Amino acid sequence: MQKVIVICGPTASGKTGLSIELAKKIDGEIVSCDSMQIYKDMTIGTAKPTPEEMQGIKHYLIDCISPEQRYSVAEYKKEATNAIKEILSKGKVPIVVGGTGLYLESLIYGIEYNEIEVDDAYRKELEEIERTQGLNKLYEMAEKIDRQAMEKISQNDRKRICRVLEIYHSTGKTKTELETESRKNGPEFDYLLFGITMDREKLYERINKRVDIMINDGLVQEVENLLKKYHNFPTAMQGLGYKEVVEYLNGDISKEEMIEKIKMETRRYAKRQLTWFRKYKNIIWINGLDNIQNNIQIILEEYCGKNSKKKE
Repeated sequence: MQKVIVICGPTASGKTGLSIELAKKIDGEIVSCDSMQIYKDMTIGTAKPTPEEMQGIKHYLIDCISPEQRYSVAEYKKEATNAIKEILSKGKVPIVVGGTGLYLESLIYGIEYNEIEVDDAYRKELEEIERTQGLNKLYEMAEKIDRQAMEKISQNDRKRICRVLEIYHSTGKTKTELETESRKNGPEFDYLLFGITMDREKLYERINKRVDIMINDGLVQEVENLLKKYHNFPTAMQGLGYKEVVEYLNGDISKEEMIEKIKMETRRYAKRQLTWFRKYKNIIWINGLDNIQNNIQIILEEYCGKNSKKKE
């Protein structure tokens, strides 16, 4: 089975820098595993790597979908798998990089997420329940349907709560049942998982600093441009940073409140990401504060070690 390197971890932990340096060293190409960086014209708020930062390394699944489009986990799995095959066909090393847990699990566990047709009437019904009774009510409904899935989902994660409900509504089966059925074939590649971790206070400092840089780089202007250019945002404008700027532009919160809210929500998201990735039994943890070359060495020792063991 061909090997694929995976670098995952929380937001602002240094995944981009590490992956690009690694790709330069081992003739690799990068497949993004980020549910927001796929969208066009959403650059500052998603911390999308610039062409200068990419340093000539080809990146897949970045900047390729209109914010007006829905994009599913099933679509991601198909396109990411095709990208991995393309990289391997060139004799290069695929490096999957990102922090979106559902996207990653679709690859490393070989989960086939069936395309579920969106029932707009049911979605509006859920929105009305949330408006009148709160998000907690939707969480309770989802918990009654699929307690196992909800153990991994935060009570504030509206998108995933609604997905559990919509899957059951559309298929009559729970998300857990569908995932169990779909894992029977297993993954197509041998994924070597590396997770970036660091002292929580240091990570939070990096997150706060990144948000300040995003604001200075023109995040508010980016959102204004998006609202002028596009008219419909099925999921794109729910991204961290974007929904808070919309609240600010609508006059619901002040600029200072907007900035603090983005920082707080991003810190919470990073905590959820770490919790998510820690459940992987075969993950190798590396310290994001260590020297990049040292971390590359750890990855290469595992990658080359596995290669040599297979040859013996």
